[in-house]
Amino acid sequence: MRDMTTETRTRLHAVDNLRILLTVLVVAHHVAITYGNIPVWYYLEPAKDPSGLLLDLLAVINQAYFMGFFFLISGFFTPGSHDRKGARAFLRDRLVRLGIPLLVFAVLLRPLITFGGRDGMPYWQYYFASWSPGPMWFAEVLIVFALAYAAWRRLRAPLDQRPAPLKLTWIVLFTLGLAALTFLWRIPVPTGAHWPVVGLPTPYFLPQYAAMFMLGCVAFRRGWFETLPERASVLGFVAAGGATVVLMPVMLAAGGGTLTGGPLESALMALWESVFAVGMIIGLTVWFRERFNRQGPRARFLSDHAYTVYVIHPLVLVGLGWSLRWLEAIAVVKFAVMLVLALPLCWWIAYLVRLLPGAKRVL
Repeated sequence: MRDMTTETRTRLHAVDNLRILLTVLVVAHHVAITYGNIPVWYYLEPAKDPSGLLLDLLAVINQAYFMGFFFLISGFFTPGSHDRKGARAFLRDRLVRLGIPLLVFAVLLRPLITFGGRDGMPYWQYYFASWSPGPMWFAEVLIVFALAYAAWRRLRAPLDQRPAPLKLTWIVLFTLGLAALTFLWRIPVPTGAHWPVVGLPTPYFLPQYAAMFMLGCVAFRRGWFETLPERASVLGFVAAGGATVVLMPVMLAAGGGTLTGGPLESALMALWESVFAVGMIIGLTVWFRERFNRQGPRARFLSDHAYTVYVIHPLVLVGLGWSLRWLEAIAVVKFAVMLVLALPLCWWIAYLVRLLPGAKRVL
């Protein structure tokens, strides 16, 4: 048996490196939306050439799993944090680390990001009429999940912290159950729905977010991060790729060439998203555990500032969008140019933000 200290360090380094990757994907996702054809961002230059469809595809593929992966990682760290701090301190810490950035974004950053989109109305009126927490909806939902977890712990004792192998049958049942739940949820909350008051841009993904958060909590107790076999990485990637190759053409055919359609298309979409998400999450988790389980100074810098990058990246992307308006190029080229500029700029600004007094306590 390997030393437990080594296991813990390996787990944390691998997961921190995963957070770097997911944060990069968040930035890339919103750059793709900036220059694609999906009008759900603060600054938009809709594509005027076919390469915009590649950016739309990137956004759809990202959306299928990357925020669910964030929720799983958050769930993974939740039981240990609650165990160490107790319910009161745990909730206070969650409110500080999630609530303060949410308020800062709403009060300070959002006015700067949305000032150019007033449509002729007074800004104060536009500000309230277009209210949204932006990407910080993630923090908003995590606060709700933290409250729910603390309430559950008041009613029940924690699960035994005994390692138990994750069986293939359980993975298949979880995936099919998630697909069925997602399909049923999208009857009242269809794909493309938006909840303007609470600001959720993708409420139709809530079953995945909640399921992944709970799965992360259980995975921590059962030691699934450490016990998943190395071959699970290949199997996960094969499942994700196979589901895309098989189901994506059928979805497009059922939707008349688009990813929107009737019940059949919705069921296929829910199945593809669930298989793709579970496959990619298992594949990346095991791959990072085996290949990227150490951190040097650069990786540590990137992981330490990843959360701050998540908070401030809309301001960076909107500023770059306005700055690059002069550039005449196809959509995918503008995407590449902005991404190359945005990633180092986001981390540099995040570094400066975390130098502010008290910032590291929150970020």
